[in-house]
Amino acid sequence: MQDVLAIVLAGGMGSRLSILASERAKPAVPFGGRYRVIDFTLSNCVNSGVRKVGVITQYAPRTLAQHLGDGRPWGLDYPAGQFTVLQPYLTRTSGEWYKGTADAIYQNIGFIEGHRVKQVLVLAGDHVYAMRYDPMMAYHRENRADITVGVIEMPLQDVVGRFGALSLDDGGMVVDFEEKPVEPKGNLASMGIYIFNKDVLTCCLEEDARDEKSQRDIGRNIIPASLGKYRVAGYKFAGYWRDVGTVEAYWQANMDLIVDLPPLNLYDEENPIRSGWYSEPPAKHGPQAAAGRSLVSSGCIINGKVWNSILSPRVYIEDGAEVSESVLFEGVRVGKGAVLHRCIVDEGAWIGPGSQIGWGEDYAPNREEPDILTTGITLIGQGAKVPVGVKVGRNCKVAGWAKERDFISDYIPSGSSVGGGQAFRQELVCPA
Repeated sequence: MQDVLAIVLAGGMGSRLSILASERAKPAVPFGGRYRVIDFTLSNCVNSGVRKVGVITQYAPRTLAQHLGDGRPWGLDYPAGQFTVLQPYLTRTSGEWYKGTADAIYQNIGFIEGHRVKQVLVLAGDHVYAMRYDPMMAYHRENRADITVGVIEMPLQDVVGRFGALSLDDGGMVVDFEEKPVEPKGNLASMGIYIFNKDVLTCCLEEDARDEKSQRDIGRNIIPASLGKYRVAGYKFAGYWRDVGTVEAYWQANMDLIVDLPPLNLYDEENPIRSGWYSEPPAKHGPQAAAGRSLVSSGCIINGKVWNSILSPRVYIEDGAEVSESVLFEGVRVGKGAVLHRCIVDEGAWIGPGSQIGWGEDYAPNREEPDILTTGITLIGQGAKVPVGVKVGRNCKVAGWAKERDFISDYIPSGSSVGGGQAFRQELVCPA
């Protein structure tokens, strides 16, 4: 794997994650208590022996850049590794935002050419999975492939409109590839993992750059154009892999971690998932505390009850509060007697005493984002303050940094939004 350079595409906007990605790139979204989504891809690289890594960023890169640093938490810093964060840049003659995944790599072709490697491993930074890339690389070389695509089987209905769908012949070669089809021909989906021989990648990117009709996308353009021209193999992966690009998928992937035998093993000593270092004290449980089937990070103080939930560092659950089926980011404080069910609460939010978040049986979709918030999950944005005693229904969102004055009623019905310049403006009486 010393002849391999990894390029991690980490500039995604994450619009389907609603306010969770409003101030951070999708790969920088917290996950599983103490991790960020990108930690899984970077850890996979190190566990596979890949230590030449370039991370391409674009959208809202500040949080991501702070988290990545010089790559030290993953052992990618000098001299053990070669780690570079690649951002869009201007020159005297050119410079513009990346138009797509292929264009993002093409604009950094000089970085790739500067590395004396044989293969380039192209990865997405917004998927949650544990995978060794070295068996895939061995498969690529044994089959004398020019390009290899990581492939996973999934229910046909999940492929529709979400993933690249492909077909393989009896020899494992890709014979058909369509990006996010409405009517996929099968249940084989692209994982967004590609191995290119370095010279082939350069040729593909240069040809794509000359095509005025191209959308500058690897899945939509590069791979389909390569079929019949290069040897394109498909490598089947049978482990856990999740695209956490929607609120429901993100919440469910977190819940997958707390079952008795989780499909994603965070405790695998041979293939650890690395992240930034925390120097918090151990988690503390008070005399009346109770917690079950949950991940509780360092620095947490629990005086209430926590069930089926994920707590990031420094979460404080006060007396009598109850949290269930929820994901709480770093520094969240839940006041006395508050009840949270099926919620995702962003960093530094304050939940007032006696409030109820994710309340009631009304599952009306969010009126601002009816295609995103539909499954009963309520979002509380970064730094938001929820007033004392307020009841917030399901599929609601409270914008980051919302103030108590934005809640002009003590009842926020399901499907409503608060703050962000669009505060809830209708006086309602909470039903009994």
